[in-house]
Amino acid sequence: MAPQGTPPTAAFFDLDKTIIAKSSVLAFSKPFQAGGLISRRAVLRSAYAQFVFMIGGADHDQVEKMRQFMSQLCAGWDVATVREIVADTLHNIVDPLVYDEAVQLILEHKAAGRDVVIVSTSGSEVVEPIGEMLGADRVIATRLAEEDGRYTGEIDYYAYAEEKANAVRALAQEVGYDLAESYGYSDSVTDVPMLETVGHPFAVNPDKELRKVATANEWPILQFTRPVELQSRLHLPPPKPTLAALAVGGVVAVGAAVIIGARKRSLSA
Repeated sequence: MAPQGTPPTAAFFDLDKTIIAKSSVLAFSKPFQAGGLISRRAVLRSAYAQFVFMIGGADHDQVEKMRQFMSQLCAGWDVATVREIVADTLHNIVDPLVYDEAVQLILEHKAAGRDVVIVSTSGSEVVEPIGEMLGADRVIATRLAEEDGRYTGEIDYYAYAEEKANAVRALAQEVGYDLAESYGYSDSVTDVPMLETVGHPFAVNPDKELRKVATANEWPILQFTRPVELQSRLHLPPPKPTLAALAVGGVVAVGAAVIIGARKRSLSA
C-alpha cells in the first residue's frame, strides 16, 4: 500500500491482445453472425476489410467508410437490451481469451494499492462488464450515441490513439493520480501517446512498430502466452449462456476492432 498522504497511482491497460488473448473481431464474429443480427454478407464484408487493412493498409477515406459501416450496424438497437444480454453471457466470450499474465499483473497492482483502469477502443457495452469481472476501478471506452433508448448509428466518443492519452490525463487530474509513478500496458503503436503519459510504460506482445518504439525508449517488453479461464482464476459465479447474447455482445467489439485495425495500418502505411 502507498504511504498515507502520497498521491494515488494507477495501472492503465489496453484490452485487445493485452488482457484479452486475441482480437475482439476474431473472438466475436462467429457468434455475432449466428445470432442473426447482421447478414452473412455484412460479416464477410467486415472480415474482408480487416484482411485488406492487415496486409495492405488503408487510406483515410477507406477508414471512414468502414467506421461508418460498422457503427451504423447498431442503429436502432435497444440499448438496455444490448447491455442486459452482454452482461448475461460475457463469460462465454471472454473466459478462454484472457491472459493469465495480465490477470496476475492486475492482481499485483491492486495489492500494491494502485487503481486499475482499462482504456479500450472497443465499446463501453463490452468493456465495462469486462472491467467489472476483472476488478478494474475505472474504464475508458468508445461510446456509441443514443437517442430515446436506442443507438443512432453514430459514435459519441472515440477512445483511440491520442484521445486515449487525453482521457488518461483528464482522469489523472480528476482523481489526482501521480502519472510519473503510474504504469501503462499495450500491444499497439497507436497507444504510444498513452504509454508516454506514464512513468512506467510496458509493451505487451507488441506489434512491429511498437517494438521499435519500445526498444528505442528502453521500455520493458512483455510476452503474454498463457490464456486462462477467468471464471476459475477469480472464482467467479457461473454464467448464463445464450447464443443471441453472444451475438449482441459482439457487435460493438467487432466494429471497434475493425476500425482500430484500419487506423493502425493507415498510420503505419
